[in-house]
Amino acid sequence: MALFDNPFDASRRLRRGGCSCGAHGSQREHDAALPSGDAAIQRVVEGTVMRALFPRDAERRAFLKSVGAGTALAAVSQFLPTGLIAEAFAQGAKPEKTDLKIGFIPITCATPIIMAKPMGFYEKQGLNVDVVKTAGWAVIRDKTLNREYDAAHMLAPMPIAISLGVGSNPQPYTMPAVENVNGQAITLAMKHKDRRDPKDWKGFKLAVPFDYSMHNYLLRYYLAEAGIDPDTDVQIRAVPPPDMVANLRADNIDGFLAPDPVNQRAVYDGVGFIHILSKEIWDRHPCCAFAASQDFITQTPNTYAALLRAIIEATTYASKPENRKEIAAQIAPANYLNQPVTVVEQVLTGTFADGLGNVRKVPDRVDFDAFPWQSFAVWILTQMQRWGQIKGDVDYAAVAAKVYLATDAARLMKQNGLTPPETTTKSFVVMGKTFDPAKPKEYLDSFKIKRAG
Repeated sequence: MALFDNPFDASRRLRRGGCSCGAHGSQREHDAALPSGDAAIQRVVEGTVMRALFPRDAERRAFLKSVGAGTALAAVSQFLPTGLIAEAFAQGAKPEKTDLKIGFIPITCATPIIMAKPMGFYEKQGLNVDVVKTAGWAVIRDKTLNREYDAAHMLAPMPIAISLGVGSNPQPYTMPAVENVNGQAITLAMKHKDRRDPKDWKGFKLAVPFDYSMHNYLLRYYLAEAGIDPDTDVQIRAVPPPDMVANLRADNIDGFLAPDPVNQRAVYDGVGFIHILSKEIWDRHPCCAFAASQDFITQTPNTYAALLRAIIEATTYASKPENRKEIAAQIAPANYLNQPVTVVEQVLTGTFADGLGNVRKVPDRVDFDAFPWQSFAVWILTQMQRWGQIKGDVDYAAVAAKVYLATDAARLMKQNGLTPPETTTKSFVVMGKTFDPAKPKEYLDSFKIKRAG
């Protein structure tokens, strides 16, 4: 199914007779065929998906009034196979596949995905997961698209880019959980410790881990707010995180906006200093994510639910400050981050040396919050447009609802005794400027520095 198949095709089918799954003569027969209680579960899932697609009550009521409740549910089923997901989210559903491979980049953003292996979170869900350290984001993307990996640690913008066919062949892709918020920084070479004003950075060579990354968009945003055109006044190049410190040491670059522990390792090695934490640009911005193809979800829904449950539980555990030193010891070894425990602890606990002679205490330098706010996706889309990665009109809300599966995360959070947000979107502030997810076009048009067209 294409990413934006018309959901009203299902409505037409239902008017001719049938149900939302297509296997019964009517929706009543469909519900009657479900085991006791499952019809209610499915209705909950369908309702949450409907709220995700139409977050405003007025829009949802208008849609229901125009097509009727039955046809609306059929339309929703085209966006997400709600029957499969409802069944999978029922506690105790046996995974169809237990041996899995998940690719990750060796950075602290992948903490929940990594720690879930040595700390038993996957095993608790009946899964035998091999977490595979991978060289770079393009390799992660390609191995996942080629189905060498069942799921992956990805940058938050990557599932959007993959779904839209930006930088790769299009394939419906999803992000059911955020891995971490914050967790990045701009680090400069020690020779620039007296050039802290970004207005003085013309001619700098700067690195980001990938073109489709929050690092790229936040760096560009930060530079543009200082009047620096990121396409003409500086050079921005993609460098895999494990290679960034070596490039800084070799004077190939002047600095980078990188995920941790890269920034702290540069300080540890004495080759760089932390100029600014990314949370000082946008507090609680998304960074990395747990991602899976739509095919993986539909073909192995029980496995998907078990895997997502393990990730959410690990993320919740990692969100508690008292667990951070224990986690640092688990993920620092060579087969995972391959970093000194001291470096990982400084990142996770937020008590760290900044390379300028100071010890800073920022408890939420990195934090872990699984909920995939769809307004994150809308903001990312505005920046992809701003810098010419996508062109033409974009249905922001449709892409966000299709890729960022907030409703799945909410249901599993409830199962784990957590209280998820009541909505799937929120406004937030980036460098003093409020972003309203209901007005993305106005936000995009407000920028003075952007790529033409």
